[in-house]
Amino acid sequence: QVQLVESGGGLVQAGGSLKLSCVATGRIKSINAMGWYRQAPGKQRELVASITSGGSTNYADSAKGRFTISRDIAKNTVYLQMNSLKPEDTAIYYCNVNAVPGDSFYGRNYWGVGTLVTVSS
Repeated sequence: QVQLVESGGGLVQAGGSLKLSCVATGRIKSINAMGWYRQAPGKQRELVASITSGGSTNYADSAKGRFTISRDIAKNTVYLQMNSLKPEDTAIYYCNVNAVPGDSFYGRNYWGVGTLVTVSS
């Protein structure tokens, strides 16, 4: 079973920075894409940023120029560096990983439990 452990959320003032981390543990044969989603109160979950096994990245328009996604393949870890944070970035941030578990040949989607980011004005 693949599990995701997120860390790095918290309270920050507008204009500040936070770095989120997500480690994938368990029997993992390979990892395809990794990414971060967020869900604000009363809103649907939305993609923030993703990164493929080849290193290609994709960002939501709201994240471009402020957030940077990166990964450490050896550590099965994905990061989200968030700069110039705004109150509207307040949300629960979820790690998402598409990985091939050790007993399979197919990729599956896994989710973390989420980490709360609160940006005060």
